[in-house]
Amino acid sequence: MEFHPQPQAGRARPWAFPAPERGALDNGLTVLHCHRPGQQVVAVEILLDAPLDAEPEGLDGIATIMARALSEGTDKRSAEEFAAELERCGATLDAHADHSGVRISLEVPASRLPKGLGLLAEALRAPAFLDTEIERLVRNRLDEIPHETANPSRRAAKELYKQLFPASLRMSRPRQGSEETVARIDSTAVRAFFETHVRPATATLVVVGDFTGIDLDAVLADTLGEWTGEAGALRPVPAVSADDAGRVIVVDRPGAVQTQLLIGRVGPDRHDRVWAAQVLGAYCLGGTLTSRLDRVLREEKGYTYGVRAFGQVLRSAPDGSGASLLAISGSVDTPNTGPALEDLWQVLRVLAAEGLTDAERDAAVQNLVGVAPLRYETAASVAGTLADQVEQYLPDDYQARLYARLAETGTVEATAAVVSAFPVDRLVTVLVGDAAQIAAPVEALGIGKVTVVTG
Repeated sequence: MEFHPQPQAGRARPWAFPAPERGALDNGLTVLHCHRPGQQVVAVEILLDAPLDAEPEGLDGIATIMARALSEGTDKRSAEEFAAELERCGATLDAHADHSGVRISLEVPASRLPKGLGLLAEALRAPAFLDTEIERLVRNRLDEIPHETANPSRRAAKELYKQLFPASLRMSRPRQGSEETVARIDSTAVRAFFETHVRPATATLVVVGDFTGIDLDAVLADTLGEWTGEAGALRPVPAVSADDAGRVIVVDRPGAVQTQLLIGRVGPDRHDRVWAAQVLGAYCLGGTLTSRLDRVLREEKGYTYGVRAFGQVLRSAPDGSGASLLAISGSVDTPNTGPALEDLWQVLRVLAAEGLTDAERDAAVQNLVGVAPLRYETAASVAGTLADQVEQYLPDDYQARLYARLAETGTVEATAAVVSAFPVDRLVTVLVGDAAQIAAPVEALGIGKVTVVTG
């Protein structure tokens, strides 16, 4: 029997995160584009300078309603007609609001890029914001809130942000608004918010895909180039203050069979030199199934299906004074909530006393750096990361330099960063679970004063 010759591995080729080209349209829209041969689905990101802290007082959630309403009809098409046009050209359009601003994402086949960008431009140039559509979106959002409150992980996040940040800071309140604030939103308020904050001069466009045979400059000029608006400067970024004094908040869920854990504090954003070492250290602590937290809490003790440690940028500023959330999250069975937290704190103490091992550091670098070519295989992943860099006021080559920095980071540096990120006496712990069963055992651990709040 003859077999086909076994395929042999090809020669390894150097890889680097794609570098974009920069430009601008006549209307002031900043453009980053990146040609990616073979990527026939083009990814487009539009960043609007309409952050959550720009929302009018008492109207938390209006940025989210506005973002959702952008695809719900224009001056030329009804909501149904706009959706049908998107479908005809094989495109998808999504939008969401966050602390950095509103982001609109479009994916469209390269062959239909002019049509897709035309629809995007239409949505930005003249959204309808009909009373009936805004009312429907408000009702939908109000229906979502009870479901989010019932979700233990979402409830834990809501409580952690409330505990970390002062009430005067927008970050202390739910991103998409509360029942009270969302109920006040109407089409007049949405249009006023749009007209105040959405303009090409303060927006950025990111386009990634295969542009072979496409005159991208001409396509952009004929579509998004028709979007007009007043000149303006980017909004100043408010300073972020937080209280991470060690304490425990129990959100009472009587009868809960599991306890949701969310342990966090505020740290530096990606402008800080420590970020790469912090990423590496956090990965060793809780970034994968073989991390220290999983090895103890999952494999040895069987308390959980998994615990993760991570850093998430909240808001960046041009001067590098932004902030990130440093957190550990997971869930454990109710009877073992106390023992699980005791073991988790012990993992942190041992880490501070003994440090990471070279083997842990090497495995983390191999995975974080080694999987990058696969992670950025699609145009959407590249466009998303480029958009993140714009939102966070980072240079266009930041991601490429981050991988080089990760490879250079040693074990001692990674240890110092992760120990500094998760000091055992400066962590706010939120537990969503049965307070009658978990409050006393947790208080006995001495990791902070325990306060019980209603679920």
